[in-house]
Amino acid sequence: MDNTTCLYSLFICAVESQLLSFALYGKISGEKGVFHFMRMEDLQMLMNSGEYLDLVQNIKQEIQSAQYRAALNVNRELICLYYDIGSAINEHKTWGNKFIENLATDIRLAFPEAKGYSVRNLKYMAKFALRFPNFEIVQAALAQITWYHHIALMDKVRTAEEHIWYADQAAGNGWSRNVLVHQIEIGLYQRQALAKKIANFEERLPSPQSELAAQTMKDPYVFDFIPFKEDMMERDIEQALVKDVTKLLLELGTGFAFLGNQYHLNVGGDDFYIDLLFYNLNLRCYVVIELKTGEFKPEYAGQLNFYLSAVDGILKKDRDYPSIGLLLCKSKNDLVAEYALKDMSKPMGISAYKVTSSLPEELQRQLPSIEDIEKRIQRE
Repeated sequence: MDNTTCLYSLFICAVESQLLSFALYGKISGEKGVFHFMRMEDLQMLMNSGEYLDLVQNIKQEIQSAQYRAALNVNRELICLYYDIGSAINEHKTWGNKFIENLATDIRLAFPEAKGYSVRNLKYMAKFALRFPNFEIVQAALAQITWYHHIALMDKVRTAEEHIWYADQAAGNGWSRNVLVHQIEIGLYQRQALAKKIANFEERLPSPQSELAAQTMKDPYVFDFIPFKEDMMERDIEQALVKDVTKLLLELGTGFAFLGNQYHLNVGGDDFYIDLLFYNLNLRCYVVIELKTGEFKPEYAGQLNFYLSAVDGILKKDRDYPSIGLLLCKSKNDLVAEYALKDMSKPMGISAYKVTSSLPEELQRQLPSIEDIEKRIQRE
């Protein structure tokens, strides 16, 4: 049991003990400082009452909030400290590499139990301070994620702008370091922040809804968690996406809630089926996604426009914004896609997608399938 758990348990015990004391010596009335005596059976009823359970739940939330704020403050101080040390090292860089080695040794002698002051980490501190000359940016944007996140960013991204963008995404989405590294490796910044996006959000949605929708969109989408096959049909891709919906939601971005695949809509007695239906909590609207295995065709936009009209008419509530459509194709001609969207009445975007593995195709063929591995395990 760690220190946080111990403190939490002691705190709850203290609360219960305090309530027990109130029960033995008096019950709190509606007036402050006024107590009435309580019998033990009344105490049991109190401990099982909704009022008491709500009290405990509120206290738990307060503890969690305080722990989170404390962790943020500790992390912020650490990031600022490392920045200050890095700045000091850069100011004396003319002293040579031995300077950093001696500094690491002297810090270790002065603080033998402290970690994080190796030669390697001191060099990272210097690199961090050199990348961000403005300390206000460090305090405001970069202190929200851990130092290990920053090390990954310093290793894998080249510019301060890209570093800040990924740091903001990691903080906003609660990414672990491993998730951050994965997003960098599949080029999220290039696909989401820099890509030219084919959409009519600006013309069909009010501000700031249009900006939020555009920021959410990517081109292309990368579904690298799907086992790739040359003859994959639309339904095969759809089922593979749904099978690992957690990774699908990670690729789509923050705020998406999965509602179903082949989602049934009855329009005037006719049946229609949406490939993938989501609700985005940040955009406060339904999101309809249609998958196509080939190149984009203009008639696909018309079909999606109809689905959006149906969703708005059947599912959308007054508090919801207009539904948004996303058409994902294996490839697209950008000019054709732009013309196709010009006269569409509903907000939608058109993106390409990739169903690829990080391994070369030749190496993939050499690897055993999941079925082969399971058979081998059973034999052993």
